[in-house]
Amino acid sequence: MGTTPIIVLPVRSNANGSNVNGSNEWEGNVSSAIRHTAILAGCALVFALASCSGRASGGSGDRPSVVAAENVWGSIASQLGGDRVTVTSIIDNPDADPHDYEPTTEDARSIASSNFVIENGVGYDPWAQRLIDANPVSGRDVLNVGTLVGEPTGGNPHRWYAPSDVQQVIDAVTSEYKKLDPADASYFDRQRSTLETSGLAQYHALISEIKTKYAGTPVGASESIFALMAPALGLDLLTPPTFLTAISEGTEPTAADKSTIDHQISSHEIEVYVYNSQNATPDIQRQIDEAEAAQIPISTITETLSPAGSTFQAWQVAQLRALAAALHEATGR
Repeated sequence: MGTTPIIVLPVRSNANGSNVNGSNEWEGNVSSAIRHTAILAGCALVFALASCSGRASGGSGDRPSVVAAENVWGSIASQLGGDRVTVTSIIDNPDADPHDYEPTTEDARSIASSNFVIENGVGYDPWAQRLIDANPVSGRDVLNVGTLVGEPTGGNPHRWYAPSDVQQVIDAVTSEYKKLDPADASYFDRQRSTLETSGLAQYHALISEIKTKYAGTPVGASESIFALMAPALGLDLLTPPTFLTAISEGTEPTAADKSTIDHQISSHEIEVYVYNSQNATPDIQRQIDEAEAAQIPISTITETLSPAGSTFQAWQVAQLRALAAALHEATGR
């Protein structure tokens, strides 16, 4: 492997790892628990059937088999692997919520036969780790992105919005491919070079352009997915961090935070409002209405690849162009 480490996670108990969402009523929790237990039991059975040899079986034609919990990382893994690996993304639907996702037996079968699994971590996709823990397989490595970049559970999980973290994942995935298939090491180096110098060229150019033209521009946002990109763009994100986190985690923002944002909009303290169209809560919709009334440009982003078949860079470039247009409209620069 290269100098970037792959984090191979130990088996750990999942007795307290479930993530109960939705209603707080007893009946809802019991129903969720029963459904979750049944899913894990079924997945464990699939693991037992699919990996009775105790070793990862690999992909078609002996190509390494890679499973990414989210298509954001799957897109990058696929481009780095080219025709020498097989990549499967579990969550590839823009309407799916990774926090609440309930894995299928097909998902378990994919992980059981894989050589390499990429999970986001940071509490974002706990179901992925539960699938991995259900039955350990010899020879299967796991890349936990949060662990790789040093972000603890409870931190901001949307690491694909941090360009430096994206680069760390590129380095780690390439190193793992070279470990799994040493004979094709030079091919994987070329794939990485192509992605970095060609595939991501416009992505990096737009980030640099926005930072050069609009550094210090005050902006607002609907949730924490933009909190990782804003510093890379040199933008001054004024929205209270506690509000961003509350919306991302599905909890109720404080009245004080909502009042602060209302004032920022009405007094034009922000130049652009950036919101995640996949999570427009009533509070967010009200802020959008207020921004429109105040003639503050609005720029839309999403949490996962949109459209579903897009590449990571095409998705990000489209969003960055829209943001640059909104900043131009707001500032005249």
